[in-house]
Amino acid sequence: MILKHTLKTAVAGLETHKSRSLLTILGIVIGVAAIMIVMSLGQGAQNLILSQIQSIGSKTIAVIPGRQPSGPTDLTSLFADSLKGRDLQLLERKENVPHLSEIMPIVFGSEVAAYGNDTYRPTILGVTPLFSDIYDIYPEEGRSFNDDEVKQYAQVAIIGSKIKTELFGDDSAVDQKIKIKGRNFKVIGVLPEKGQLSFLNFNDIIIMPYTTGQQYVFGIKYFNRIIVQTDKEENVPQTAEDIKTTLRNSHNITDFSKDDFFVETQAQALETVANITNIIKLFLAAVAAISLFVGGIGIMNIMLVSVTERTREIGLRKAIGATSKNILSQFLIEAIILTGVGGIIGISLGTIISFGASFALTEFLGLVWLFSFPAQAAALGIGVAAAVGLIFGIYPAYHASRLSPTEALRYE
Repeated sequence: MILKHTLKTAVAGLETHKSRSLLTILGIVIGVAAIMIVMSLGQGAQNLILSQIQSIGSKTIAVIPGRQPSGPTDLTSLFADSLKGRDLQLLERKENVPHLSEIMPIVFGSEVAAYGNDTYRPTILGVTPLFSDIYDIYPEEGRSFNDDEVKQYAQVAIIGSKIKTELFGDDSAVDQKIKIKGRNFKVIGVLPEKGQLSFLNFNDIIIMPYTTGQQYVFGIKYFNRIIVQTDKEENVPQTAEDIKTTLRNSHNITDFSKDDFFVETQAQALETVANITNIIKLFLAAVAAISLFVGGIGIMNIMLVSVTERTREIGLRKAIGATSKNILSQFLIEAIILTGVGGIIGISLGTIISFGASFALTEFLGLVWLFSFPAQAAALGIGVAAAVGLIFGIYPAYHASRLSPTEALRYE
C-alpha cells in the first residue's frame, strides 16, 4: 500500500512538470534509439554480406594475392601481384589439384567508358564465361562471351543495366561500341537489374574476358583473384591445402609465414565477416551508449533542480508523517520512470527509423536488406536506461530525504 502511494506521488510530481520531464528523458530517448539503429542496421548489413557470400556456393575457394590482412595496416597487401599466369597453369593440372572442377582468374579495376559524348566510370571485371554460373547472372539482352574470345583477347563487353541507361538511354546497346582506354569494345550483352552481389554491384559493372582486361585495359600480367570450384563440398579442405602446396612450390616458399598469397574458403569468409561485423556493431553501440551516460547526468542535474524547487513540498510531506525512506523512494521512482519511459520511446523510435532505413535501402538501392529487430539491444536499452535512472537518481533522492522538515518549510 505504501509503495502504491509512493508511486502515485512520484507520477503526480512528474505530471506537474511535464515540460521538464520530457526534456529530461530526451537524452535517454536519443541514446536508446541510437543503440537500436546501430544494432538493427548492423545486423541487416551482416545478413546481407553473409547471404552474398553464401550465394557464391559452398564449393568455392578464393585465392588472393598478398599476405592475409591481420589489421588495417595490412590492407595494402590485397593489391599484391603474386598470382601470375604460371600459377594458373599449375593449378589447372589434375596432378596438383585433383578435386578442382573449375577455375577462373579475375582482374578488376575502374576506368572511364564513353559512348558518343556520354561518359561513365564503372567497375570493370575481367573473368571467364564461368562467371555466369558462379554468380548466377546471365545477359538479359545479347549473349555472353565464350572461351575462344578469351583466348583471342576479344574486345567485347557485357554491361550492367545502369551503364546501359547512362550511356544509351532507351536505345539498344547490343552491337554498339563503347570506348575504354582509347579502344573500342563491342557490347555483346546487357545484364538484368541485379543490384549488389558478393561485393559487386552488377548494375554498375562492365564484364569482359580477363585476357582483354589484362592486355588492353589494366596493362598487367597478374591476377587480382583466382576462384576455384571443387567437385564436391567435402573436398574443399583438401583442395585448399593442395592449392597452398602448389603455389608454395611455384613461389619457392618454404616458410609458411612468408606466404605471398592466402586461400579463403566460403566457411572462412563467413566466419571472418561475422567477426568483423560483430566487432563493428559492438563498437558503434558503445559509442551510442555514451549518450545514455550523458542523459543520466542530465537526469541527475534536473532531479537536483527539482529537489531545490520542491523543498517546501518535501518539508510539508515530512511534517505530516512521511519518512526519509518515503522521500528517497519517491525521487528514485521518479528517476526510474523517466528513464524507463525514455527507454520505451527510444526503442520505438529506433525501430521505426531502422525499418524505414531498411525499406529505403531495399527500394532505392536494390539491396536485399532485411529489417532485423535487435531484441538483445532492446533489452539492453531498457536495462541500461533503468540502471542509469537508479544510479543517477540516488544522489538527488538521498539529498531530498536528508532535508530537515523545519528548514524545508522555511525555504523561500
